[in-house]
Amino acid sequence: MKKIIALILFIVLCSSNAFAQTESGYGISFAPLVEKLIDGVVNISTVHASENNDIKPEIISANEFINEYFVQDEGGHTSLGSGFLIDPQGYIITNNHVIDGADEIIVKTVDDTQYNAKIIGYDKMTDLALIKIDSDKPFPFVKIGDSDKLKVGDWILAIGNPFGLGNSVSAGIVSAKSRDIDAGSYDNFIQTDASINQGSSGGPMFNMAGEVVGINTALYSTNGTSMGIGFATPINLSKFVVEQLKSKGKVERGWLGLKVMDNTQAIEISDNQNFTDGVTVSSILDDSPASKSDIQVGDVLISINGKNIKNAKSFSRTIAESKIGSEIILRIWQNSQTKDISITIASMPEVKTKTKEKVDNKFPKGYVPEFNLVLKSEDNKVIIEEILGDSDISVKGIKTDDVIVKINDRTVSSVDDVRAYISYAQKDDNAMIKVETLSDGLPKILNVSLKND
Repeated sequence: MKKIIALILFIVLCSSNAFAQTESGYGISFAPLVEKLIDGVVNISTVHASENNDIKPEIISANEFINEYFVQDEGGHTSLGSGFLIDPQGYIITNNHVIDGADEIIVKTVDDTQYNAKIIGYDKMTDLALIKIDSDKPFPFVKIGDSDKLKVGDWILAIGNPFGLGNSVSAGIVSAKSRDIDAGSYDNFIQTDASINQGSSGGPMFNMAGEVVGINTALYSTNGTSMGIGFATPINLSKFVVEQLKSKGKVERGWLGLKVMDNTQAIEISDNQNFTDGVTVSSILDDSPASKSDIQVGDVLISINGKNIKNAKSFSRTIAESKIGSEIILRIWQNSQTKDISITIASMPEVKTKTKEKVDNKFPKGYVPEFNLVLKSEDNKVIIEEILGDSDISVKGIKTDDVIVKINDRTVSSVDDVRAYISYAQKDDNAMIKVETLSDGLPKILNVSLKND
């Protein structure tokens, strides 16, 4: 019986689009699929003039091993990346950090023909760019798939230009979905164990139907080479961006003027129904659609047009991709009851690019001035790393390595959570908050005065 099952499995694999019997034997091969796809993948090289030696990548991850991947060399260099053709007219998708600040963009197709490319548009928030090459003949192109259909464990192929070696193919599986690597507001990466190295950026990730389901973007590495943890931007995220870049040359996003964070407490909607998802409103910007509505800081947003909100990232993407001027219905949890609010999507204000944001080296990254402490996030815990001076919290028996567990009965799991809950208190003119810590493994509850100078 086992032999029959094995034989059936072998026949199925060999008859699929992805696997086929090789000419040299009876092994299974990706070769037939690769032959169909390789013509649509391109190598990209960009030249940066020496006077641009202060160019830094716009994507910055809080993870040092991911962040290293995006750091470019000094000016006067040639950087390498990948991309893929999406139509016969020569439109190419790649990563923004591949072409950012380039004085010249050179695209090489699989037959070694070189083209000078022009930038159609780019989006720093998703690290995507659309460039174009021209020819009298139509270009071969790849088919765009549906990344939402991917499942953990699915086979994928990654094609790119690692280390400038030319088109290289690697295979792997989807290791995880919806990964957040602290690279931006719309992190939703596909994680894979397929080999992704420097130069692979912007290259396509294919499913076994030969459709692009992701854009290879980053790797987790301690030495600059692949360690079996790579990340790709889901192709579904790029569809909205590419459509706007192609038609407008820029991305216009929907906006409500809300800052939100993941909800950490279950909400009892009724006697027999608890809601555990949703996002909590941490702040509302002045002169925004949200400020003109009934939404208040501390409200929990449950759904948009009847579709449940899973987390802060998905909420941000949904609002950003909503049609400007359209009306949505937000179901919120306010004052221990649900409430539906109608609100109109506005256009996200343009953020002016800062040349180089000055960082005050006087205080470390996790400094929280209201506590006069340096905090760090680790394994969903907020740990007191350093006590810088006198403050109400530091004179009440708190010491380094203590863990801040709750603020005003709300669980905190990151330094950003701490800052958000402090802002709640300050917005309500509260100078005193309740802080629960773990000191020597024992809980301790303190009433703490905020330091506001």
